[in-house]
Amino acid sequence: MKAAEIHTAARTCAFTMPKNETTKLLVTHAVSQVNFVAESLATIARELTRLGSLLPEYPVVLEFFGVGKILGPQIIAEIGDVRRFAKKSSLVCFAGLEPESNQSGARRGDEPISKKGSPHLRKALFQVMDCVLQNSPVDNAVYQLLDRKRAENKHYRTYMNAGAAKFLRIYYARVKEYLNNLEADA
Repeated sequence: MKAAEIHTAARTCAFTMPKNETTKLLVTHAVSQVNFVAESLATIARELTRLGSLLPEYPVVLEFFGVGKILGPQIIAEIGDVRRFAKKSSLVCFAGLEPESNQSGARRGDEPISKKGSPHLRKALFQVMDCVLQNSPVDNAVYQLLDRKRAENKHYRTYMNAGAAKFLRIYYARVKEYLNNLEADA
């Protein structure tokens, strides 16, 4: 398409408002609302980071690839004290990432997840998995699993759930070890 054709098409699609005081007032008011929301979000993010930094496991959680100053406290808050889980699979179950069992109690790998756990934790984990996929850190165990599952032509949700479950198993081991070491040193 030529530039003139694009311009003509854009003119027919674009909504224009008259140049008057009412339009100016509406635009000014909309801009002030956007600025207020942006400032509120920044304040909430600062407070989330401040509160998260008070938690003992905060530095360990931030070391995970894809976890930053916003997702870290969210994940910690959703999981709570990792030591309350008897084993790694209990944490995966808490997140609702284990496959549903069929009538006989046997499990297959291609079944949907139970979704019995925290939807907020699953959302945060999916955001971490998105970051891992976008950056492709080849030395990361979670990325290696995601890449292998994609190469096997698994469905998007299947490999994302598998990656999130792997992340939680690693999270459980590292954070529990760190907290136990802190407790032993005290």
